[in-house]
Amino acid sequence: MEKRRIQIFDTSLRDGEQVPGCKLNAKEKVKIAKKLEELGVDVIEAGFPISSPGDYESVQEISKNISHTTVCALSRAMEKDIKIAGESLKYAKYPRIHTGIGTSNVHIRYKFNSTLDKIIDQSMEAVKYAKKFVEDVEFYAEDAGRTDNQFLSKICENVIKCGATVINIPDTTGCCLPEEYGKKIQFLMENVKGIHKVVISTHCHDDLGLSTANSLYGIINGAQQVECTINGIGERAGNTSLEEIVMIIKQNPHLNFFTNIKTQCFADISRLVSKYTGMKIPANKAIVGINAFSHSSGIHQDGVIKKKETYESINPKDVGVNDSSIILTARSGRAALKYRYQQIGYFLKKNSLDLVYSIFLKYADRKKEITDKDLETILEKANLIKNHSSRLSSDISRHVI
Repeated sequence: MEKRRIQIFDTSLRDGEQVPGCKLNAKEKVKIAKKLEELGVDVIEAGFPISSPGDYESVQEISKNISHTTVCALSRAMEKDIKIAGESLKYAKYPRIHTGIGTSNVHIRYKFNSTLDKIIDQSMEAVKYAKKFVEDVEFYAEDAGRTDNQFLSKICENVIKCGATVINIPDTTGCCLPEEYGKKIQFLMENVKGIHKVVISTHCHDDLGLSTANSLYGIINGAQQVECTINGIGERAGNTSLEEIVMIIKQNPHLNFFTNIKTQCFADISRLVSKYTGMKIPANKAIVGINAFSHSSGIHQDGVIKKKETYESINPKDVGVNDSSIILTARSGRAALKYRYQQIGYFLKKNSLDLVYSIFLKYADRKKEITDKDLETILEKANLIKNHSSRLSSDISRHVI
């Protein structure tokens, strides 16, 4: 079976920025956008132009600086929003307007005080108006995760007739289970007339920690685009993590998907986004966290030293990390201690290792992590060296590494 390409729509600069305390200026956004283009994303959602003059400027400046990637601007299903979005994209080589409206009963009743028919009419008018500015129009059915499938099908069918090129099916509150979300996509693929003329997109939030799983089930059931963010940043608990969904696709060739993402750029762009947004990367964050390729358990360390694949399913170099790390703690064994000594130039025979290990454990019980300087201090305590610059005893040989 021929592999199907999954388009990667990055919304770090729009949805990702909608976090308390996170504010990017236009220059910072342009720098990140350039890195996203280097990364190979298909679409950069650059901002929500009508929300502020700063957002308008950012979309405009990103449009001027991006050469090959589609630049997208968000709008509500309102003429003034769409007009401003279209104007902000006038310099973009590949512009897209992303317009839409809430489609769930709770949104229609309480947010808009409207009716199903009026929401359909407003959606159609929004897409028609957006087509006056750009050819590429994406429609989002906000809160699609809680929208009745029959009504969702009807609204999708109507916006397709009006010229929508992409339809976004957001799990806005992150409440769907993966199987449920996958079945929703499947239902649309099987019941919406003209569905194969457009790209179906996932946009999943992480309120229950299921955003990446939901996106995966979405593409398995027919979606061709995933909306996601670097480091999974975004509203509330965040969005689908770009690096996670891409590496799932890369590491599972049996899925028959591929992306155009250069995964070796992940570590660099992850740090850049974290620096500019002020959003720290959790140490245990998959793919890009500092502990993602670190090992402190003795059993794991012994296995990784012998064969990395025993406890690493991903090659660190594939995501821009030079190598995995052996972190010495009270849970480390002799194999890890010997390995770390070799890394700093000390090759210990068995008797010396046994002696050093007993001293090491006393240090490790007092400290969270043992450093290279600690290792040399331990050798002094064992009387194997007199000081850090002295010659070693005959039991130990030193090499410059």
